Amino acid sequence: MPTATPVPEPATTQRSGWRRIVAELPLTVVVSALLAAMITMVIGKPEVFLENLVFSVMIGAVAFTLLNGARLLFWDRPVWGLRQWLPFLALTAVVAPVAHFTGISITGLMLGIRTPTLAEYPSRASLSMILFTLGGTTIMTVLLRHRERLRRVEAEHAAARLRAEVQERQALQAQLRLMQAQIEPHMLFNTLANLQGLIAIDPERAGQMLDQLIQYLRATLSVSRAEITTLDAEFEAMRAYLGLMGVRMGERLRYRLELPSALRTARLPTMLLQPLVENAIVHGIEPKIDGGEVVIEAAADGERLTITVRDSGLGLGQQRGPRAGGKNSGSGVGVATTRERLDGLYGARAALEILPAQPHGALARLTLPLESA
Repeated sequence: MPTATPVPEPATTQRSGWRRIVAELPLTVVVSALLAAMITMVIGKPEVFLENLVFSVMIGAVAFTLLNGARLLFWDRPVWGLRQWLPFLALTAVVAPVAHFTGISITGLMLGIRTPTLAEYPSRASLSMILFTLGGTTIMTVLLRHRERLRRVEAEHAAARLRAEVQERQALQAQLRLMQAQIEPHMLFNTLANLQGLIAIDPERAGQMLDQLIQYLRATLSVSRAEITTLDAEFEAMRAYLGLMGVRMGERLRYRLELPSALRTARLPTMLLQPLVENAIVHGIEPKIDGGEVVIEAAADGERLTITVRDSGLGLGQQRGPRAGGKNSGSGVGVATTRERLDGLYGARAALEILPAQPHGALARLTLPLESA
């Protein structure tokens, strides 16, 4: 049974706290730069913009580190209500003066500018800047919450799409297994019916057919429950199948299989060729009085694998029944099932064509991506 692919959690919950703080620092720099530009415009002194920028970025970095660290430690949850916002805003009011004083003190040391001491710090000018810092940190928090909410929504949508794809793939695999399961009993029932008839009229041939059936089952049962096999194993299964049919049809059936050694490890769906070979025998060779030949060949063209099943039987349109229809030809679940399996597994990357063969007969050309085991 296929297992569902693990759904990744939102990226914000997968990072450690300090990495998330560092990842969000660029937003702090942007907001701080905007606030520095506003201050510069208000005081009307563009020549001090760089100085204001350094002060603003340092104050913002301190405030952001303290607030975002506390947020990730105590309020790291997808949805906030009043029980989260009220204590966080209270903490913001406490952090604002601490961040402002710490930021201007560090910047003063860096730039060699005298800044107020702790005793000189309480003043009307400081209060206005504290309120400005409070507004800036609140804006940063709201922006962060909004951006995280968008990320969570995107992650949830991606997880939902992934779950839908997994479910669709599981349903497709179940459908393909059902198609594959329909092919095997179809051939076995026909063979056992022929074997039952031969036991009464020709016990020796019945024994030969039973021997060939055992060889066929040995070649196919080991891989028939797998979804993917190699071209070498598939050709061996078809060789055993044709040997089984050869016992039943005698000299009326001739066959030949040509598989280049370089393609022996090529991968393809299990039991993909049998419906085509069975179709060639049942609707091409068997109805023809003098029988004919079935040839199975494999070739590679760049990244494409081509497998042909050619017979010298009656040919398309020479008899009534499933084969006469061309596109939907096949006995029972034969060619139609093969087309459905190809469409489910490869989509437009694979194709099956049923064409007239020269000088007579029919040709099934199977094209699919070349994949090595």
